[in-house]
Amino acid sequence: MAEFNQPLVTHIFTADPSAHVFEGKLYIYPSHDIDHDGPTNDNGDQYQMEDYHVLSMDGPDAPCVDHGLALHVRDVAWASEQMWAPDAACRNGMYYLFFPARDKDGIFRIGVATSASPAGPFRAEANYIDGSFSIDPAVFIDEDERAYMVFGGLWGGQLEKWKTGEYQADAAEKEPGEPAFGPRMAELTEDLLSFRAEPQEISIVDEAGQPLLAGDEDRRYFEGPWMHKYNGKYYLSYSTGTTHKIVYAVSDKPFGPYVFQGTILEPVVGWTTHHSIVEFEGKWYLFYHDASLSGGVDHKRCVKFTEIQYDEQGRILPVQL
Repeated sequence: MAEFNQPLVTHIFTADPSAHVFEGKLYIYPSHDIDHDGPTNDNGDQYQMEDYHVLSMDGPDAPCVDHGLALHVRDVAWASEQMWAPDAACRNGMYYLFFPARDKDGIFRIGVATSASPAGPFRAEANYIDGSFSIDPAVFIDEDERAYMVFGGLWGGQLEKWKTGEYQADAAEKEPGEPAFGPRMAELTEDLLSFRAEPQEISIVDEAGQPLLAGDEDRRYFEGPWMHKYNGKYYLSYSTGTTHKIVYAVSDKPFGPYVFQGTILEPVVGWTTHHSIVEFEGKWYLFYHDASLSGGVDHKRCVKFTEIQYDEQGRILPVQL
């Protein structure tokens, strides 16, 4: 049986869980860590994931099932390596797996694969989404059925290399006193295979409406965005990267600006932190990962989950592990 704050599976290493309710079940789409003796660095070379497995649970108290290989990098024509954090969506009975990978030139792009089953296997489109770049795609479908992808990650995720709109291999991060990089967002077409327009940068601001600064590492955006909606408000949660927190901001509109609210999850074991938030039968759950299963080896992580609560003002109460 699944238990809060315990690894959902232990026979493989998993990370970056994107959780959804499909066909009355919880489906979790993680990345799949593999063991290797390669380098560890800020470029993320230690994260050499090459395929995806889909996990599911009939409910929070049910066992977690591994549905096996769902997609491998060898079956993605445009990709070369590093199948990092994915997400999934459903439309008209078809299931979509969105994933980042490096193209043949080593530039991260975002691809999409489809399946008639939420468990896969998935078949990748011939090319990546035109206009896509960086990592960590998260797809949110609103009540009006409009679909949005929010994405982007610094350092190994290359987001800072796109600040001119073109890839610049030697581009640097912003100075501490400059407004921080925001994630990018684009509305998707009806078939979820393309962007309707060029991605826009999302602004995250403080309560006075001032942009968070690049030097504000406890609050500024780094990677791992996730969108959900609660009581009519849009919640954008993300990882702060260097300070290893999951934090969130709120807006009245999908494209923001988003007003910073606070911390959801304090640092866990390991350098990275990555999450998703999902409602199931009237309760809300945080799916996250840490490196506890491997004793702290950062590229051998495990997916966990726990319940979260909101206060009367709609603030997410910090998770106590």
